[in-house]
Amino acid sequence: MGETEDYCGVFGLYGSKNCARKIHHALHFLQHRGQQYCGIATSDGKEVIIQSHKGRVDHTFTRDDFEVLTGNFGIGHVSLRDRQPMTLHSKLGDFAICFNGNIVNAEELIQELKSQGYSFWLDSQVELLSKLVTQGKDFVEGVEQVTKKIEGSYSLLILTPKGIFAARDKFGFKPLILGENGGEFAVASESRALQNLDMKITRDVKPGEIVFIDGGGFKTLKTLESERTAFCAFEWAYTASVDSVIDGLSVDKARNKMGAMLAKRDKGKLQADIVAPVPNSGIGHAEGYHLESKLPLKSVFLVDRYGDRSYTQATQEERDREAKNKLSVLKDAAEGKKIVLCDDSIVRGTQIREKVKELKKAGAKEVHVRVACPPLMHPCRFGTSTRDYDELAARKMSVEEICKHIEADSLIYNTLEDFVKALGREKNELCLYCWDGKSPFKKKKED
Repeated sequence: MGETEDYCGVFGLYGSKNCARKIHHALHFLQHRGQQYCGIATSDGKEVIIQSHKGRVDHTFTRDDFEVLTGNFGIGHVSLRDRQPMTLHSKLGDFAICFNGNIVNAEELIQELKSQGYSFWLDSQVELLSKLVTQGKDFVEGVEQVTKKIEGSYSLLILTPKGIFAARDKFGFKPLILGENGGEFAVASESRALQNLDMKITRDVKPGEIVFIDGGGFKTLKTLESERTAFCAFEWAYTASVDSVIDGLSVDKARNKMGAMLAKRDKGKLQADIVAPVPNSGIGHAEGYHLESKLPLKSVFLVDRYGDRSYTQATQEERDREAKNKLSVLKDAAEGKKIVLCDDSIVRGTQIREKVKELKKAGAKEVHVRVACPPLMHPCRFGTSTRDYDELAARKMSVEEICKHIEADSLIYNTLEDFVKALGREKNELCLYCWDGKSPFKKKKED
């Protein structure tokens, strides 16, 4: 499998006089989900208007953009992949569309539609979704068409002159959350975008649910049947912001529990001076390890406040460069210490290897690496977790060999059982494809 392209966040808002500015503010709180592109579409009840840019939200939108983006409702998007939302003129009327997810069979479906006479501009996944939606007699039937034909994940927003449609795929891979404040109603990829706009969280959009949002609030139009849920477990381990709550589970608490599971494995077996995180996603895991083990929690890296998330960069070269630039060692904190170093996951092992080497160069006596996720065995099909089989260290090396490769004094991953236990869910409620290769689409396990 080639590189997976998804890493996005969506936000929709109805009922605000400063709609575009509020959406812009909300997208700032979703920026960790994608830093390459951003866009906003609004409506005044008559037409749909759009402005999109390459770059981060705070750096690209101008006063001129907000003068164009009139109206009291709209949708927004941040992305690693492409410019969204996109607008269309169709038999269903004018609309704008954006989504968070990944369509595994996108290429196949695009070729199928081309053979039927459809034209594509960019062959993008959002363009594919827009054409599948317009095959319905209305937007509800259109979303049903999407569900019937795709293999993959989506949290989807559609802006029309009448209101906003919000839909979540029938497995619930990607989070989608509703919130309100007075006469304003919103939908977001993460609760932090709602909380920071002083909105009360109403509930999560259910897997398979299609919701319409207008001045009357939230109305469920249909809920598509599904034999199971498949919530992306990686959202809690890495993707989501630590101050978010997804499907009723706090990201912070989930990471604390993952770290605690690792500490229980080490109880009575490891002598260390401090526990430290690989920031930022490793912080919650290290806190959990600290609370369970009673070891002092200490930062050994300084985070560059201007750095991006290394994991979400588009190429490996960019990921390595960002990882190198983002963290610098606090020599006084590391020198002479036996360190338990907590991180969320290991893909190739290159970045953690550099961090271990830097700590030892700074005088650390020992570095024991503890990883919240089990060994990654499969490239993610339904979002961004890993990109290629060739990049996965755990496919090519044993845990002992990886430990030697990253030059750590010891290495322990959470078991899949402990990882699931930390989330307080049953296995069949989660997507664990990255670890067990089992797809909820009832296809054979991929080796």
